[in-house]
Amino acid sequence: MSTPATSSVTCPIPSGGRVFTTFPEILMLGEFVFGGLVWILVASSKVVFPDDEGWVMFVSVFCFVITTLLFILYMAGVQKRSVNGWLRVDVFYHFFAAVFYLSAAVLETSNTRHLLIALAPKIYKLNISATVFAYLATLLYTVHAMGSIIRWKSS
Repeated sequence: MSTPATSSVTCPIPSGGRVFTTFPEILMLGEFVFGGLVWILVASSKVVFPDDEGWVMFVSVFCFVITTLLFILYMAGVQKRSVNGWLRVDVFYHFFAAVFYLSAAVLETSNTRHLLIALAPKIYKLNISATVFAYLATLLYTVHAMGSIIRWKSS
């Protein structure tokens, strides 16, 4: 009588301290920092178009909170329970976060351009910084999404 072979499935998403040393999870630290900077700079900058700035704030706060939550969950090792499910969550979240941040960065660029035309240079420096950090956050989320897609397809 043969016994079925037991196979141990390892999760490609690291847990514990390895989250700080593996790609693409290490990008979450940059996403956290740049997203927080966008949030802070937009909150303290001159508001020209409240609806546009509201979207930028929503995207930055939402992504900041979800990235922090995912980072904590990954460190706790929750992703080991359902490997394929967490791989999909990682891919889809980072893809949509990249799209959201791209839209927020474009809106912030437009708002900054309008400030540049209407006001003195000292007033819009916070908006320029928020625009740069929004594009950096977009880049990090995009690279993370691509790394997550590669990891998902190779598992």
